[in-house]
Amino acid sequence: MHIQLLPSSFDASGRANEAQRLTCFLIDDRVTVDAGSIGIALNDAQRRTVRDVIVTHPHMDHIASLPIFVDDLFGELEQPIRIYATEEVIELLKRDVFNDNVYPRFDQLKNGRGRVMDYVTFEPGKEFKVAHLTITAIPVNHIVPTVGLLVSDGKTTVAFSSDTAETEEFWKMVSRAPHLEALFIEASFPNSMRELAEASKHLTPAMLRDELRKLSHNGMDILAVHLKPAYREIVARELTELGMDNLRVMQTGRVYEW
Repeated sequence: MHIQLLPSSFDASGRANEAQRLTCFLIDDRVTVDAGSIGIALNDAQRRTVRDVIVTHPHMDHIASLPIFVDDLFGELEQPIRIYATEEVIELLKRDVFNDNVYPRFDQLKNGRGRVMDYVTFEPGKEFKVAHLTITAIPVNHIVPTVGLLVSDGKTTVAFSSDTAETEEFWKMVSRAPHLEALFIEASFPNSMRELAEASKHLTPAMLRDELRKLSHNGMDILAVHLKPAYREIVARELTELGMDNLRVMQTGRVYEW
């Protein structure tokens, strides 16, 4: 399994900027988890192969360029782009984004070959298929309806916490997952801003450490994501100070393989 955290921006030489303002994970050049930078960071080959998008929740940094992605491909699509989400999140996308005010209702439009976008509902706790992957969604503790994910290709399993504060069911499900190779977990604010982290339902490095104590697996790679750009250096240092050999900050643009 290959996973890449797509960049939010690039420097003057075209290299990925480490600041993560938007969230979009690309799996095997075919499926994305969230879509913050999907419309700006995919290369031409990836734009031709990505047709499945899983949305964990409707915050702008996780969906910002999804409408642009669909819009750019409108005329050339031979199959619809499929948006997977809970029923509640799909209703929010219809109400707040694809509403003919912010952007067209693409699920109601066709090009010369057929439909250009479909919504696909999944239920938390029940396995569902996305391309070659088997997914289980688990509700987590955020200020809007949000799910974490277990993702398997039949050989390798990885877990995404999405945006969350302290949570329970996610860790129970992850602890039962076989062949868990990697965990992608948020760490948004420095320890000094714990009050803000709790109010916005995010994690600090110290809170992340406490959450990991609920996990029975050992030895998997733990990649910290969603570091707020204004505090990135502080959060990265505090993560290092936790002294966990298998924990590191995920690099934007790098392709990780398990």
